[in-house]
Amino acid sequence: MRSLTDIIGDLRVILNKAIAKPPSDDEVMSFSLLVERNSRLHPNDLAILFEEKGLSWKELNEQANRVANYLKGLKVNSGDCVSLFMQNRLEFVISIVAICKLGAIAGLINTNLTKQPLIHCINLVKSKKCIFGAELSNTLEEVLDHLDLKDNLDYLCIPDTESSKIPEWATKLDSTDASMDGENPPETNKITLGHVAFYIFTSGTTGLPKAAVVPNRKIFTGAGLSHKALLRLNRRDRVYNCLPLYHGTGLILGLAAAFSAGAGTVIRRRLSITSFWDEIRKYQCTSFIYIGEFIRYLVSQTPQKNDGDNPVRSIVGNGLRPDIWIEFKERFNIERIGEFYAASEGNGGFANVFNKDCTVGLGISPMKIVHYDVANEAIVKDQHDYCLEVEDGDTGLLLIEVTEKSKFDGYTAKADTDKKVLHDCFMAGDRYFNTGDLMKTVDVGFAYGQTHYQFVDRIGDTFRWKSENVSTNEVAEIINKYDDILYTNVYGIEIPGTDGRAGMAAVVFKHVVSSAQINLGSLSSYVNENLPSYARPIFIRVLEELPTTTTHKLQKNKLREQSFHLEEVDQELLVRDPSTGNYRKLDSDFYDRVMRREVAF
Repeated sequence: MRSLTDIIGDLRVILNKAIAKPPSDDEVMSFSLLVERNSRLHPNDLAILFEEKGLSWKELNEQANRVANYLKGLKVNSGDCVSLFMQNRLEFVISIVAICKLGAIAGLINTNLTKQPLIHCINLVKSKKCIFGAELSNTLEEVLDHLDLKDNLDYLCIPDTESSKIPEWATKLDSTDASMDGENPPETNKITLGHVAFYIFTSGTTGLPKAAVVPNRKIFTGAGLSHKALLRLNRRDRVYNCLPLYHGTGLILGLAAAFSAGAGTVIRRRLSITSFWDEIRKYQCTSFIYIGEFIRYLVSQTPQKNDGDNPVRSIVGNGLRPDIWIEFKERFNIERIGEFYAASEGNGGFANVFNKDCTVGLGISPMKIVHYDVANEAIVKDQHDYCLEVEDGDTGLLLIEVTEKSKFDGYTAKADTDKKVLHDCFMAGDRYFNTGDLMKTVDVGFAYGQTHYQFVDRIGDTFRWKSENVSTNEVAEIINKYDDILYTNVYGIEIPGTDGRAGMAAVVFKHVVSSAQINLGSLSSYVNENLPSYARPIFIRVLEELPTTTTHKLQKNKLREQSFHLEEVDQELLVRDPSTGNYRKLDSDFYDRVMRREVAF
């Protein structure tokens, strides 16, 4: 039985949503202004905690001011882009706040990227400077000759440990240097909701990553939703955040939501399943940010007597699948699960504000679910060339209408933006953002007359693995550069006991007909060095030629269906053994272990 307090809270959300007017893009408000506000109102409250070291709001604001004023001295101005390439730690938060204080744009580089994708991202956003962590110096040094930044003052290195060395091609940046100007820069009071704060990179559906444009308006929409409706935070709460802060979930739904509420945040470089609940209890965290995959990891651990004895009240994230939802919620005594659906570049989404099970909640923008032919990868149209909505409960492609309230900010490249907008979908002159995702409505019982939705899958060549969107074309192009490989066809396949789709590559070698002739060590090293962890194919199928359609397009459907199943595949199969990180021949014993869910990919 739901409490009266919960019902009143839900009704308040509905009322506020109904009467709210969209804020003006000219209104002065920004991500960094929240830090200044909290430093003024609650200067001594904990803002950020990382590896036993904490910063109050006053300390966070002052250290961010030092970095901002230093960047200002280097002629970084409003609208300039400063790339940020650093693991989760205090200095990441300080740097991103500092960049935004000047009205500059933080280009948030995925720390898994290497070589060509890394070069592409830093150059794409026309970076004026690059702030990076010493822990990533070697990765950055490998691509220096291909970057547009040339001066050692263009590369600002922040030590990771006391013994960190600053490369000779970079300049040390130290936010703790008291000789630097710690006053609030006046530029912060001129930054508006319409001003761009971040570039968040997304693989998109084809090619190299695209830079999604994220103005302060979008940050405040997402952070406010998370803070007020999903997590329901106040300044006495503490949020545990181990997701990468270069992504929208960890940054906007997590960090910015805590900023909005004045709550503290505990950040980690990365998830540790073994220490997760111990740290939650140690730091008395009342909320945490998740992705569905690590919830599955938590559920897979041996049950403990104190699983339900933890301070967590609410969580927010995406990808929590229905098959483990109830088990997780009951075992760990979680009161509110704020599952959501959104995209960094999108103009809307869904949020589970009513705490219903197994749903991404209700829509926060006008949208339609339309018939989609997955096999032919095309929207089904009627005789008037208009889209057709699906019946309730049926799966279809999600389209979100572009309106004054649900603006589509798109990407830095206009051509990429234009590709995502569909025109004349239901009537002449309308415009819709094509999400590329399949959704359906679900019956969750009484929910104040609101329709709830459930995410089904992504369409096309992109699949989702390890919380990342993987572009098959991008992965194939990189694998094709391996000397012994002629052609590669990459696609996503399902593995029992995992979320999303894992990468599988059908490969034609130049002079190889069996796995015995493949230099597995060399191939493994090449893949590991040139692809981020989430994009490395788990399985490789060795073919004599790639199947194509009559129009010479690569044929994936049958390959997907056959997957890595030994009884359906006649050719050699390789598997990336997670215990070594290297490829080996897939034999029946290893296959059986995979099917029994004994291999943790």
